[in-house]
Amino acid sequence: MKILDAKIINTAHGLETYLDLIENSEIKEIHLPTTNNPSYEIQFGIKYFLLKNEKYYDSHKNYVYICMSSDFSSTTLKETHIESLFAVKNKEERETTKKLLGEWFIKTHTYKESINKLINKIKTENHCTEVDNQNKAEKIKFLKKLLELTAEDLEDASIERHVELHI
Repeated sequence: MKILDAKIINTAHGLETYLDLIENSEIKEIHLPTTNNPSYEIQFGIKYFLLKNEKYYDSHKNYVYICMSSDFSSTTLKETHIESLFAVKNKEERETTKKLLGEWFIKTHTYKESINKLINKIKTENHCTEVDNQNKAEKIKFLKKLLELTAEDLEDASIERHVELHI
């Protein structure tokens, strides 16, 4: 029998239950710094179960961006426009969710395995141009920095709205 690592957050909408299972986490996208957005960004989808009125569970998957400055010296959390991990939460619940990301999520097997799988996938991609190879190296560098994040990095991070730039 396998014992699962789990965390529960009590919100106004019910108990959010997070399980350390690989199928409960996905990396949806990764972005390198540009002139319009000078930070590295990765979007995680995190599935949880919501126990409503102590009667039934409902499954949800919400998203959050973990962003790092181009020199990796600061970390920011950004909300997605829809299905945000921080949506419909009061200030205390948002802080608790941020604490969950720092003290639990980035230390889980799921988080590490998701990042390592993406690193291996990127390493096996064949690229033709020098720019493609530089982007590949930059993505791997960023992903390895994500594996070094500490609880303090996320506790000190601000929570911002993600701005999509359309060109």
